[in-house]
Amino acid sequence: MSELRIIKKYPNRRLYDTEQSKYITLTKVKELVIQGCKFKVVDSNSAEDLTRAILLQIIMEEESHGKPIFSENSLAHLIRFYGGNAQNVFGQYLEESLSAFSGQQDVFSSATQVPINNIAEMAQQNLKMWSNMQTAFFKPGPNDDNDKEEDDHNK
Repeated sequence: MSELRIIKKYPNRRLYDTEQSKYITLTKVKELVIQGCKFKVVDSNSAEDLTRAILLQIIMEEESHGKPIFSENSLAHLIRFYGGNAQNVFGQYLEESLSAFSGQQDVFSSATQVPINNIAEMAQQNLKMWSNMQTAFFKPGPNDDNDKEEDDHNK
């Protein structure tokens, strides 16, 4: 079994799993994600990486069924971060938060630990991580002191 599973997307929108030599559905790709399988979806003609687009498509389908994770308000907040100064910081924070949350899933299932304590500990870790990222983001740059001196002088 190869390290990275390659899935080809054909113009007819079908997905072909090169490891199993068969066509698969988006549901099967979702199962690969859940299993933690490393894969890459590529356009069959151009070899362009389409992995993110397929993952977003899975999220869209999941969001349209049952109870969604993202409310309209949270989606609006996500959209507002695009193009702004905080886009990279927020993306990094979100990725690290999701990784930390995933890591905590094993702890939650442990019978020796009280789940509410684990949730509180995770919340504290997330708060500390967010605080550290904000501190790094808003840290004065080398020219910020000069700007402050000019402002003070102009008063």
